[in-house]
This record gives sequence, structure tokens and C-alpha cells, in this order.
Amino acid sequence: MFERTDEQNHETGTAVMDRLRDESALTMGGETVDQEMTAHVGAGTEFRGVLRFDGTIRIDGKVDGEIHTEGVLLIGRTAVIRATVRARSIVSCGTVIGDMAATEKIALLEPAILKGSVTTPLLSMETGVRFMGSLEVPEPGEEVTAPHHAPAVKAVAGAN
Repeated sequence: MFERTDEQNHETGTAVMDRLRDESALTMGGETVDQEMTAHVGAGTEFRGVLRFDGTIRIDGKVDGEIHTEGVLLIGRTAVIRATVRARSIVSCGTVIGDMAATEKIALLEPAILKGSVTTPLLSMETGVRFMGSLEVPEPGEEVTAPHHAPAVKAVAGAN
């Protein structure tokens, strides 16, 4: 259903990673991500199970299961995640199939694909992102919990 073609990938991988780094620096209050990285799941890596961390995680490989961090989760362009995801902030330009919850912010950068329920107080989405699912925005001061399964909403940012 969500396949990218070469025509859609008109931006280089380096440019996407620069945007991912810039967005994550904004999310972290200007701190550089490279200095704060706790873990990295590389592009050739496949993992099944539960990942739990306290700091910043970058995923470029495949993960099936659950991902939890009190820090920032960076999802690279080559990442394919089929998981329940919970983090302080999430910045993605990869593929996520599963429920996501962030206590601060979720930023989806083109060419991100997201299919699932989202719970976050702040969501930003670039033109070209593909999102199919539901969005729940908690009231100020309300604790962010796992997404509730609401009726699906289909959206493609920037669609004509």
C-alpha cells in the first residue's frame, strides 16, 4: 500500500539525515544529537523484542516489538518499525506501523510513512508524509498514555 518510487525520492539520503538531525536538535533544545546518542540500531540490523533506553536512540534498521525511551527516538529513512513506540519525543523519516505515544512531540519528515494510532500533545508533519491512523491530543496536564484505538483517519500531507 505504501511503496516509495524513485520519483518520490527526489531528495538525497544526506539531505534527509540533515533534516532529521536539525529537527532532533530543535526537539532537544539545541543540543547536538551525536553527543547525546545512547543507542543506534544500524541499517542492516533486525531486532525482535522490547528495546528500553533512557536517552536518545536512532533506528535505521528493522524492529518488531516495542520501543520505550524517556529521551528522543530518531527513526531514519531506511527504518522499518512494526512496534508499539513510546518516547519523550519522536522524529521520523522512516516507516512505522504501530501505535506511537510521545509526551512532548512527534515530528514526521518526508518521506515518512506512519500507519497507526498516535497520542501526543504536538504533531508536525511535512508535505509528502503518508499518515493513516488516528490522532489523540491530550488535554494540557493530562498524562500521555498508549494510544486509544479510535476510528481511522486517512491523510496524506500535501495531497492534491
